[in-house]
Amino acid sequence: MAPATVTIANGATWQDVAADRQRHRDATIAEVSPPVPEVSQQDIPLNTTGIPKKLLTEQEIEITNIDAENLVKKITSGEWSSTTVTNAFLRRAGLAQKLTNCITELLPKRALSRAAELDQYLATNKKTFGPLHGIPISVKEHIAIKGEDLNAGFVSWVGRVAEEDALIVQCLESAGAVIFARTTEPQTLMQIETDSNLYGITVNPYNRTLSAGGSSGGEGALIGLRGSILGIGTDIGGSIRVPAASNGLFGFKPTTLRLPTDGWSAAMAGAESIIGTTGPISTSLEGLRVFTKSIIDQQPWLKQPSLVGLDWRDSAQYYPDRKLRVGVIYNDGVVRPHPPVLRALNEFVGKLQKSPDIEVVEWKPWKHDLAWSIIAKLYYADGGADVKTAVDSSGEPWRPLAKFILHENPHVTTHTIPTLWAAVSERDAYRTAYANFWNAHPVDLILSPAGPSVATKHGTGRYWGYTAQWNLLDYPAIIFPTTDAVGDAAREGEYEYPGDYQPLSEIDGYVHGLWKEHGAEGYRDAPISLQLIGRKYDDEKLFRATQILLEEAGLPAAVPA
Repeated sequence: MAPATVTIANGATWQDVAADRQRHRDATIAEVSPPVPEVSQQDIPLNTTGIPKKLLTEQEIEITNIDAENLVKKITSGEWSSTTVTNAFLRRAGLAQKLTNCITELLPKRALSRAAELDQYLATNKKTFGPLHGIPISVKEHIAIKGEDLNAGFVSWVGRVAEEDALIVQCLESAGAVIFARTTEPQTLMQIETDSNLYGITVNPYNRTLSAGGSSGGEGALIGLRGSILGIGTDIGGSIRVPAASNGLFGFKPTTLRLPTDGWSAAMAGAESIIGTTGPISTSLEGLRVFTKSIIDQQPWLKQPSLVGLDWRDSAQYYPDRKLRVGVIYNDGVVRPHPPVLRALNEFVGKLQKSPDIEVVEWKPWKHDLAWSIIAKLYYADGGADVKTAVDSSGEPWRPLAKFILHENPHVTTHTIPTLWAAVSERDAYRTAYANFWNAHPVDLILSPAGPSVATKHGTGRYWGYTAQWNLLDYPAIIFPTTDAVGDAAREGEYEYPGDYQPLSEIDGYVHGLWKEHGAEGYRDAPISLQLIGRKYDDEKLFRATQILLEEAGLPAAVPA
């Protein structure tokens, strides 16, 4: 693929650059054969999840409705070729773009060439190339794909081209995966909504008036419509977990430096005060696990020495008697969750309490308001100068939530070396205090809302505390769907705010106001998801615990197709 020529460096306006990127995206979708079905924008309903089955072939629906772990079996058995599977996902991804605006480009030439190689390998060797043989995988745009643009959501960065695939992409291909699509992210990457001047807003497939989450919102919407079933996201404050939760999917934020980050593009490269991580979003819990294990089994720390040299441990060894003690956060002390979130959490806890193997206790959060002030102070050690330059140098306007987190955030500090040392020391002291608190109140894992709301109304996602808390502590976390969604007002009424409700904080008053303004009808059909959190490096234990809790509560470990 030729590098972009319509760039700020070549004298184009930011509007021209954005228009050219969108033309390029549309051209890659037009390469798909047979052509992606047309969709009249005037006729798209609020809930778009039923549209693919009306417009795609019966076989394409069957292929794309299966989960990663079972798709490998279908390809290995010879029932479907990798080429047939890749074509089906290219078409469904192209359709997902027309419904939700989630794609930056499709990669049909690369994907079909790779699929053909895999088909030939299987035919010749009578065995698979690896544990992900033939699985199409989508990739958030700021993770490098060789020869493709690498703009990370900044208009001024369009024209930067990746010289090689990111290490995580290399590992996935070595495991047999097919890289076939790249997905949208927000301006600055620091939003829990996906909104950029390059591509506009990515909408939620279940309700287009709602956000798909961010910053991996393109992945969330694409996988929510099963235009992909396994994709790469990144997370420094909730950017895997919020899109997974918003779209009713499984998402995994590992402990940092377990999965490769070499080859991603972001402002403030080299910042170490709060480290982000790559991780998967999937239609199944097993999809998350096989993605993670297939990479760690390749010992990526030999190529990226900053990674922790920790082999994958068989999660089946943990909790052999299935006995678990679960601490439940009903409210983080800063923002009270909306009624549907509390209802789903209470219903899930009620199911767990019926199990003789599960002990449920209330977890009283320890100074989560302090945690936000610490992490918000560390996100932009340069006071946001690098990000501001990346945005302002093109003349592109600031998107509302990017402006909010950087320009309107009272914690943003232009650090000196001594003040940064002090802030990092405060971070470490908080981590120690929280570990001691956990030791004093022993549980195997924590169950929490994924956020104070289901998918947010566009432009309103201002509170990250339910996810960023665990980035500060560097604890692994898994998002899982409850198979429930926001219903009518009567259904949510039991958990309505009390009549004499007093806001816990200024941001709580804001979140409360959103529910009062929109109510159940405003969030109709939005999936309701929850979050499970483990201690640092207990990633494998967290997988096992999640599996046990879903089984004990009678919930599927995969999204029903």
